[in-house]
Parts: sequence; structure tokens; C-alpha cells
Amino acid sequence: MKTKVLGLCAASLLICAAPVATFAQPVAPTPPPHVRESIYVPVRDGTKLAVNIYRPAENGRAATGKRPVIFVFTPYRARYRETDGKVVEAALNDQLALASLIRAGYVVAVADIRGKGASFGHRRGFQDRTEARDGYDLVEWLARRPFSDGKVGMIGCSYLGGTTFHTASTAPPSLKAVFIGASDLDKYDFVRAGGITAQFNTRPDEPPSVDLASLPVDGDEEGTQLRAAVAEHAANTPMAPLWYGMPNRDSVSPLTGNAFWQEAGVYAYMDAIKRAGIATYFWGNLKDEPTGQTLFGATNLGSKFLAGPGSHCVPPQGFDFTGEVVRYFDHYLKGVDNGIDREPRATYWLEGSNGYVRSDQLPGVESRPLPWFLTGGKAGRQLGAAPGVAGTAAFTVDYKLPPAEYFGFWPQPMDKHGLSFTSRPVTAPMTLVGFPVAHLTVTSTSPDADLFVYLDQIDAKGKAEVISFGRLKLSHRKLAEAPYKNFGLPWHSGLTKDLLPLAPGEKAAVSMTLTPVSRIVPAGARLRFTIAGADPRQRNLKDIQITPPPRIGVLHGGRDPSRIELPLAR
Repeated sequence: MKTKVLGLCAASLLICAAPVATFAQPVAPTPPPHVRESIYVPVRDGTKLAVNIYRPAENGRAATGKRPVIFVFTPYRARYRETDGKVVEAALNDQLALASLIRAGYVVAVADIRGKGASFGHRRGFQDRTEARDGYDLVEWLARRPFSDGKVGMIGCSYLGGTTFHTASTAPPSLKAVFIGASDLDKYDFVRAGGITAQFNTRPDEPPSVDLASLPVDGDEEGTQLRAAVAEHAANTPMAPLWYGMPNRDSVSPLTGNAFWQEAGVYAYMDAIKRAGIATYFWGNLKDEPTGQTLFGATNLGSKFLAGPGSHCVPPQGFDFTGEVVRYFDHYLKGVDNGIDREPRATYWLEGSNGYVRSDQLPGVESRPLPWFLTGGKAGRQLGAAPGVAGTAAFTVDYKLPPAEYFGFWPQPMDKHGLSFTSRPVTAPMTLVGFPVAHLTVTSTSPDADLFVYLDQIDAKGKAEVISFGRLKLSHRKLAEAPYKNFGLPWHSGLTKDLLPLAPGEKAAVSMTLTPVSRIVPAGARLRFTIAGADPRQRNLKDIQITPPPRIGVLHGGRDPSRIELPLAR
């Protein structure tokens, strides 16, 4: 096994870390020399999709020779005009290293998905097989262009990571490598984790004016085709109602007429990616909810993995992200022997060390579970190494929560709205890498209730931050075997036949996986575990809250104590 970082040593991991600079989120660089064309390309059912092609240029002319193509498939408009008149072009920014890829000699193509931007058609769902097949058709169309050498790569983050992942699942013959950020392997287990929707994918749909701000394709200067395309978007499936309307993994959507979670789960199509030999690289950030899903993708596909310290789709600070992307595609599309395939498989930020771990193992694989028990008594509610005396602590679900940020990618501490158990200050640094797991025994005055759990780190001055969290509807607590590799973590089927409403007075055993962590908890810090029954990121909280609010009891101590297992690095 190779596990290292450069510079400062952390004995608990036998690693070394280098001091890092702080980098701001990249702004649009000076555009690389390029020649652009925008055209409509019909896919197999005749729907015309807007495709924007950027070819490297020399002296104002497109560079000669056949070149590999990098393809991006977006719902967020490839080219549009802001209200102040500024033109924004995704390919000329470096958040996904696209400008650097053009400079490195790649052709970059950015297309609007059907039903968005300047493309015609409407979305039947969210990353469905229609969209995946559209991606297939565009990959193969790009591979046949006179400027193409027949090799195509894809890159994206968030929705764009999903379009990349889903296109790969159709195994286009010309698709050789993908770089996927912040995207899910299991749509249900992400969007509706534990049976509960939260922030992601439940925001209101955008008005037509957003897509009408797209720039028309070449030859449509008056915007006639653009207006006709956007008119078709009115038939799009609304996103939040789609997810709200399917409470269980096997629910049939009234909007699409099928069990849509299964259609949108990439894990069902992984074998096609493997058989096609498509190279895969997954990345995310440690303060971003999809990172656990990117880890699942990496472990199932044998991929390289990168995790930075930041939030959603922010290029990892202190790491040459654009350089990594270019080197990756240079190797798999151009055949450059730059050593990236021989370097450690995983690179991930270790909070508290100011550095990145580089390891042949994905984060958490070699950690061991360290149980910290929920205890009560005269000393108050604590987290401790021993179970303590049997008892019960209870709270009434608080629905009067502060408003959430519109994009609340990470929660704030919830100790004022739930039940908390706090440790004593740790006496020595403790390195946690992997997925915390909560095992609770609970009661509820309602047959069903939502459970949210949060693991906070509190520094010596009393400042708290959430470092990991999870959620589960009590009726979804039945465990099952996951249909993919998930590090052996608790997994809930979410199937209708497996739902378990609580009987009056029933004690329910609940196991919950929290989001992954990678940090050194310093000496003097405390850990706090909070249990709540609602979260500000539930956009539909007013519609689903229970009256009267449930009173939830948490049993601690005794023969089957409630506990949280911390992933202690070996």
C-alpha cells in the first residue's frame, strides 16, 4: 500500500503533508485562441440539440489536424447573455478545465440537453435513458467530424457529472474516458436518502426567460429557432414534483408512468461501462453531500478518486485541478505516457493537516470503527467510550427552523432543535477517515417520523461546525444488501414491501450511514452528536410536518446502547 502526503507528518496515518496556498474559485481566464461554431444536431428521434464547438486556433484560423474531443452536456446553457449584457460561455471558463483543454489542443464541445438552453424538445424526467441516448448520439456524431480523431472524452460536475455518467452507461464506442464530479451512483439513495428528500434537486423549475437568454445558434440571429425551441420546454417534467411523487424506491411516478428511480440509477448499467473499457475518474469535495456517492462510483468502477476541502463543484484548493484533468485526458485520449495511471489511486484532503493524502486505497477502506456511546445521568448527555447506565432521552420534533440557504449544500449545527450528546475534550489528536455510522434504538409517538443526525466538531473556543450528517425515515429502517459495493455500510432498500411503521411503544433499531469525513480532530476539541426530526433543507417541510409533532425517544446504555461508530484511521 502507498499512502503519503508531502511535508508535515501526521503519525496516526504515517503520512506527510505540505503547506498549501488558498486559491479562490477560478474566474473566466483570458479566452484561449479558438474558433467557435454553433449548430443544431438532430439525435435519433429527430430532436434538434444545440451544440457549440470550440476548436483551437492559430492566427485566427482553426488549427489543422485531427484532434480528440472533450464533450460537455449541460442543462445550464452552453452560451447565454446575462442581464448586464455580458456573454457567458461554459467552454471558455476553467472551472471544469475546459479553457485549459482548448489550450492543450483539444476540441471542446458543449451541448444543451433537450428541453433546456437553446435545444429543442422536452425532458421526460431527470437524467433518464432518453437523455443518456442523446449523449450517445452526440458522442458518436462528434467522433465522425472531420476535425476529430475519433476519440471522445467527457467531463462534468453535479448535473453535468450525471450526464457524463449516464452517457458512459450507454457505452458509445468512441467514448474513451470520463471525469465525473459530484454525481450519484444511486439516484434514490442520494436524492431521497433514507426515504427523505432534502436540498438537492427539489428547487423550483426555472422560468422560460432563463432559456431565452441563451445565444441562438449560428444562422439564427433573429432568435426564431431559439424561441421555437424554448416553447417546447413547457412540456418538461417538473423536477421537484417528480421526486416528491415517488416516496419509495419502487414507486411508479404519475409523471413518467414507470418506476423512475430504477431508470435513473446508474448502478444498474455499470457493467456496460466496464465492458466498454471506458476510463473513469471521480471527484468531489468533503463539504458536499454527493461525495459519498462519488466514492461508491469509484469503488465499483475501480476508478481514480479526488476529494478537496471545499463545497459543491469548487475546484479543490491547493491542488492543480486543471493540470490533473489535462494529464488524465492526455493519457487516455492522446496516449501520452505521463505516469498518471501509475500514481496512487486516491488523493484526498485531510482537514487539520493542511495537505492531501495520496493512497492506493480509497478513503476509509483501512479505517476501523470506534464506538462512542450516547450516555445520560447526572453529568448530562455525553458521548463516551462506555455504554453507561440504561436510560432514555426524548425530544419533541421542532418544525420552527431557521430558513435554509437557497443552495444549502451543507447544514448548520442543529443542537438547538434536537437532542445532543457531547464528548469531553479529546486528549490527543484523532484522525477520522471514512463514513461514520449511527446505531440508535428509538421510540416515536407517531407511526413514522424523520430522523436527521449530525456530527459536530467543537473547537476549544466553543465554535461548532457540522462535519458529517445523515437522514432516515423510521419506516425505511429495514436493512438490505446493496446491489453494488458500498464499503459494507448499512443500506436500506426503500421498497414498499419493506416499510415498517412503528407500533405504539415499539423500540426500533435504526442504523444510518453519515457523509464521509477526512480530518484530524485536534486535542482539546469535542465531538457532538445531535438527533433532530426536521431539517431546514427540507423544501417541502410545511407540507409534510406531522401534527402534533412526534415525540422521539432515544434509548442509551444497557445491553443494546445507542452509539455512533467513528471511522478511526489505522
